[in-house]
Amino acid sequence: MAEADRKRRGRGRSDDHRSGDRRSNDHLFDRDLDHLPAEVRWREWMNRVEATVFAASEPVTRSVLAQVIGASCNLDLLIDDIREELRGRPYDLVAVAGGFRHLTRPAYGDAIRAALGTDEQEQKNLSQPEVLVLLTIAYFQPITRAELSSLFGKEISRDLIGNLRGFGLIASGPRSPTPGAPYTYVTTKAFLLQFGFDTLRDLPDIDALEDAGLLSKEKLLAGDITPGFSSDWDEDAGVAGDE
Repeated sequence: MAEADRKRRGRGRSDDHRSGDRRSNDHLFDRDLDHLPAEVRWREWMNRVEATVFAASEPVTRSVLAQVIGASCNLDLLIDDIREELRGRPYDLVAVAGGFRHLTRPAYGDAIRAALGTDEQEQKNLSQPEVLVLLTIAYFQPITRAELSSLFGKEISRDLIGNLRGFGLIASGPRSPTPGAPYTYVTTKAFLLQFGFDTLRDLPDIDALEDAGLLSKEKLLAGDITPGFSSDWDEDAGVAGDE
């Protein structure tokens, strides 16, 4: 018993020590850079944001980037200046999946694949039925498999849903209030990454597409079209800075 108490006290002191180190590091790191001229300070903030995004393997959120810039820094203006400097470069700083990420431009996709090949484990080759179901989930989520089957007028198999889950493009959502309380399905962060969306609000407005004659709900649900997500970014060509 006494030995257990000593171990707990030891762990507590160790945790306190680590917390103290973090507080000390936070205190030593100068975010505001008030001692620098305004132009030099802005440049340093730009460099910090780029370096942080470059080093990350996932999109970096605003809250994370806020930790490396001063309280007076306007992150949106900073990002705009970074992107302006990257014009003409083969990569850009892109808002995707709720954060920011360096992605190469699609024009260089063939060159990258010729030089480095394609990671088959990351390549998501969807069949037309899978794309149709994924698109429907994206627009009507949260939605159950039974509701999908009802919309399409034919059974949506568990295997198809399982394939989309296996790709990481959908996940279980809240249980439906319908009898039996089945799980619903929703799209994931990987879906946003795959198609270059920052948030689901970036999905083309389905009513506007109908009004423009570019998409019909009836044709979509009948499977008479092969929908494609229009994006400036090719995830096969896009790479994070440390990959």
